[in-house]
Amino acid sequence: MVCQHTPTLHTHTHTHTHTYSHTRCSGHSAPDASKPPESAVSRGPGQVAALEGMAMFRKAAAAAGALLFAVSLALLGWRAEGQANGREKKEVAGDSIIYLGQERDPWRPLIRTTANLTEISSIKSSFQFRTFDPEGAIFYGDTKSGEDWFVLSLRDGFPLMQISKEEVLVSVTGGLKLNDGKWHTLEVSNEGKFVILEVDGLSGLEVGMQSKQTQEVISGELRLALGGILISKDKLIVQFEPQMDGCVREGSWLNLSIPWEAEADELWLCYQNIQPGSYFAGKGLAVFNTSAFSVDEERGFRVEIWGNFGQMDGSILSLKTSQDELLFSTAASNGTKEVVVTFRGEQVAVKSSLRRLLITFLKDLVKVLPDDEESESITLPVGAESHPGYLTTLREGHLAIGGLLGEGISGSHFLTGCLEKIQVQGKALDLDLAVKHMSVSSHSCPA
Repeated sequence: MVCQHTPTLHTHTHTHTHTYSHTRCSGHSAPDASKPPESAVSRGPGQVAALEGMAMFRKAAAAAGALLFAVSLALLGWRAEGQANGREKKEVAGDSIIYLGQERDPWRPLIRTTANLTEISSIKSSFQFRTFDPEGAIFYGDTKSGEDWFVLSLRDGFPLMQISKEEVLVSVTGGLKLNDGKWHTLEVSNEGKFVILEVDGLSGLEVGMQSKQTQEVISGELRLALGGILISKDKLIVQFEPQMDGCVREGSWLNLSIPWEAEADELWLCYQNIQPGSYFAGKGLAVFNTSAFSVDEERGFRVEIWGNFGQMDGSILSLKTSQDELLFSTAASNGTKEVVVTFRGEQVAVKSSLRRLLITFLKDLVKVLPDDEESESITLPVGAESHPGYLTTLREGHLAIGGLLGEGISGSHFLTGCLEKIQVQGKALDLDLAVKHMSVSSHSCPA
């Protein structure tokens, strides 16, 4: 059965909230209770409509339409090369590939520009976008120095648009998931009463707007930004994690030819081909506080890692207690073709031909299980008399992926290689939530 998640529209005012949402599956009809009222303006599959009888929503639609006309959802690509403009900002052109996941403050835009609204004539934008990341900021635009704003992002893999205009807030999400690692062509346009997002030439999001009010003539400056926002995140209707491990290319946006400004000295390029996973370039690690995980003394603590261990080199995992003691580490060696497991100074080695490694910390032992082969499992006794209740010391410790923990959260023996999947206590580990080195790619590896 194939299901399509259709858009959800939230209209927020000081006193009212209206929500429409349904899921359509091929061969099955959506429940009648989930359909929008017949009086709503609708168009095409996966549409979101506005009730003509609701004056407050008409105000939101008109305001959103005016702002979208100005911003036109312009997304872009540009050269990684640039030049200084004399104001300590690097200027970049708008016609090449750029990596959105470059390290910086997570909400701060990677690149921004300012244009006079009178210079804008086009109301259609297109670009290509690729990611495995399910969540993150893509594009931001505003007028009136941030009083009216627009944000395009991903959340759970679906496109999410959020708009604010004169204290009226609108959010729209839906369409097809875009975080499949393929290049998708996105086109956003404003056609009469409708704002349309097309994905690979097919209808994605379609928002119908109806108002009897005269559309506001917008003047002044328009600010555009990529990979972040220029307002407080507290103003967002739907909260999301801003970091985006993705790429944009071949952007055609509005009719502007002015350069964009980047605060970074160098802009990172994208890998030509990618695969799912977390990539470590041998320059740094990702660190979590173990207080973020549930460490149960009876059930233990589980860490599971997938990947081609034979192509890795360096420390894969290390674990320190609340007393800053290095308790456990795992490292791969290209030279010896082994994976070495160390627990409180005791070392054991397994062949690096494995593709999966499960480490379980129990109150009286540590079990290392390669490739789910019980016959190859390794058991390391804890010594309950000399180390009573050692699991409790993990509750305020540190877990590092991609390096050997040193003093505090510093590290060494950094990993070079791709970890296809990481789970802690049975749940996928998102490295975007870690304190990590800028060289670590959270959701993609070079293929």
